[in-house]
Amino acid sequence: MASQIIEPRLARLAALAAAVLALASCGGDGAVVPGTACAQQVNDTEGKLLACMTLEGVMVHLREFERIAKANGGHRASGSSGYEASGAYAEQVLRGAGYAVARESFDFVRYEDLGGSLLRQAGPGPAADFEHRVMDYSGSGDVSAQAHIVGARGCTAEDYTGFPANGIALIERGDCSFDRKIGLAREAGAAGAVVYNNAEGMVHGALTPELAADIPVLEATQAVGRHLVGTPGLVLRIAASTRREPATTFNLIAEGRGGDDSHVVMVGAHLDSVQAGPGINDNGSGSAAVLETAVQLARTPTRYRLRFALWGAEEDGVLGSADYVGKLAPEALAKIAMYLNFDMIGSPNPGYFIYDGDNSDGRSDGPGPAGSEVIERTFERFYAARNTPFKGTPFDGRSDYGPFIGLGIPAGGISSGVDETKTEADVALWGGTAGITFDPCYHAACDNLSNLDPAALELNSRAVAAATLHHANDLQGILRITPADGAARSMRAAYTPPADMRPRHLPALR
Repeated sequence: MASQIIEPRLARLAALAAAVLALASCGGDGAVVPGTACAQQVNDTEGKLLACMTLEGVMVHLREFERIAKANGGHRASGSSGYEASGAYAEQVLRGAGYAVARESFDFVRYEDLGGSLLRQAGPGPAADFEHRVMDYSGSGDVSAQAHIVGARGCTAEDYTGFPANGIALIERGDCSFDRKIGLAREAGAAGAVVYNNAEGMVHGALTPELAADIPVLEATQAVGRHLVGTPGLVLRIAASTRREPATTFNLIAEGRGGDDSHVVMVGAHLDSVQAGPGINDNGSGSAAVLETAVQLARTPTRYRLRFALWGAEEDGVLGSADYVGKLAPEALAKIAMYLNFDMIGSPNPGYFIYDGDNSDGRSDGPGPAGSEVIERTFERFYAARNTPFKGTPFDGRSDYGPFIGLGIPAGGISSGVDETKTEADVALWGGTAGITFDPCYHAACDNLSNLDPAALELNSRAVAAATLHHANDLQGILRITPADGAARSMRAAYTPPADMRPRHLPALR
């Protein structure tokens, strides 16, 4: 089916790629660069590059991603025809710009929530239904049973002492992975589980496909969880209908043709959406900015080799980037000097967040590999020069940079905020609306072209381009010179990623 959808459009996609290359651009003052100047220009300075790195150029790609989603069941999830079409489009753009492009396939477990889930208080008193979400990779089932509060946070076998067979476990988020919580609950005899948040908002968690128990696992907000655990004699009915099946998807890797290929600067974003929606902010925004950056740098000689990546199956557990680094030979891996990651950069209620490479905020599991702090400072300088306040965001490895830092490769990137609630202090910095999330359409059907802040998308896209150009020519602090032989060598620092590394999109693994 995917090939039937893709093949008739190849000529049109090629033409669209050519149109992207020839797109007239606007400078920072809104002035149009005359004619096809950007299509012919060597963007070897930040000024030239940012004059050609326009909102309209990024929107060309986003409009195509939304069109693809609408034509393919409303989403672009890995393993689907929508993802295949997104990959075909991106490949045409990159090849049209002159890159050598490889499609690298890998196997994964595709998950789908088939709908009809239920979290219902069956007793005592009248029936009442509650807001909930099916945890990714939950099993299926329809269970009515007594609910039992799990001791502590369900991270040790002792927390389930006395748990009755076929009961429903009520477990608070925190302290250990969901795999451990649900595995222990299943071993104790639970027929289902509800995991409630330990902070405001929904959990947005996931189980590891290979470890997931075949019982229904639902998520609830902190408020719902407190109600449930505070109800004596609670009887629940929980239901979920899901599908887990083997599938194949791919990463797109585009290699520049110049620069020192013994020191590679990688730039990437995940191309897939969730099945709930078209994924325009998450993560069409990052993918579009990476694509447009590649287009605008296609004619620019750089000191170091540029390599662009669009990852598959990030929403399924950062699988594409993990597969990529896992398959590289040691000598090829050693050539990757650094990695830049861009995931959700156009949130409609935006903030400006930079991955905290040195853990100066004290919110990460530790500093990133040596050199990550240099990348962080690159973005800080960019926003400071434009009088834009910024904050750090935990450098915890739960996005596509995770597999890179896990192997000691310096990394960094930016985000405009996800499902955290925007505070009054945030509004004082950036404007917007307090009391709602940075992206109210996160992982939802409404994540479409209307779910963007144009100013944030434009500024952040320019940050993508500026950082890419800078580090493609300057790895000072990331590479060091060994006096004995004068050869530049990558710095590698020991880094221990979280025990259960999962996407930043699924922050509630503990």
